[in-house]
Amino acid sequence: MRAAVLTAFDAPPVYRDHPEPVATGDGEMVVEVLAAGLHHLTRGKATGAHYSGAGVLPLVPGVDGVVRDRDGRLRYAVLDDTRVGTFAERTVIDARRSVVLPDGVDPVRIAAAMNPGMSSWVALRRRVAFQPGQRVLVVGATGNAGRMAVQIAKLFGASQAIAAGRDPERLAALPALGADEVCTFEQLERAADADVVLDYVWGEPAARAMIPMLTARTDRSAPLTWIQIGSMAGPTAPLPSVALRSARLQVLGSGIGSVPARDFIAELPELAAAVTEGAIDVRAQAVPLAEVAQAWTANTDGRIVVVP
Repeated sequence: MRAAVLTAFDAPPVYRDHPEPVATGDGEMVVEVLAAGLHHLTRGKATGAHYSGAGVLPLVPGVDGVVRDRDGRLRYAVLDDTRVGTFAERTVIDARRSVVLPDGVDPVRIAAAMNPGMSSWVALRRRVAFQPGQRVLVVGATGNAGRMAVQIAKLFGASQAIAAGRDPERLAALPALGADEVCTFEQLERAADADVVLDYVWGEPAARAMIPMLTARTDRSAPLTWIQIGSMAGPTAPLPSVALRSARLQVLGSGIGSVPARDFIAELPELAAAVTEGAIDVRAQAVPLAEVAQAWTANTDGRIVVVP
């Protein structure tokens, strides 16, 4: 079969022949890959930049995707650590880490949406006891996962979704997707009375914004949960000690390790249904697997989906 094969951490994968995958464990099956998202997680796990660790070279990247099983059913599957990912014509999945999709779904839309959408979906469902009527601030809302987080917060019943980002043009497009207000990182005090922060940025910008935001809260004793999801501005943040003493602030993370795999799997069907029904706007750009080397380093505001 043909696959994208990564042979060096500092170079894109190469489209070439690869041995056929073989199912060996309980629940495993060989499937045909229809679409696989080129996520930050895909690159990070393949190259070792992700905190969950590096793969072993050579490897086929791809952490998830839409596949067709031997009975002809479409599934969205999440792969565990493997050297044969979804950037191939065929791969091996554990059926227990997949969900059967309804007939008529668009594989490219599903592959584009599930990984970035799951970041905020799981954070609000599994890391906090989120209640309809609460207010959500999305820091880093102009990225693909952030713009989906705004929509998911409103889908879950947020009374207010505030979108914060750097790009004025992209911020201006977010009210059409449900954002009640937009602001820059320097204006986060406008979201001072949020109940939950979904932070895709972290680093120095997040730490710098905390004090003015907490100072401006109407009631500093009201709980504020700051959920760290991404770290586009840096892996560490100089969190000021006064932020933890002067307000009822709780900082926690959401991701692989802090959320059990079974919890991610349990949320997959409902998210897939929301995407299928059009409740979440999805940007997707399909790219042939043969062009994986160019796509690997492409800079796009949409979600690249590799199609074998």
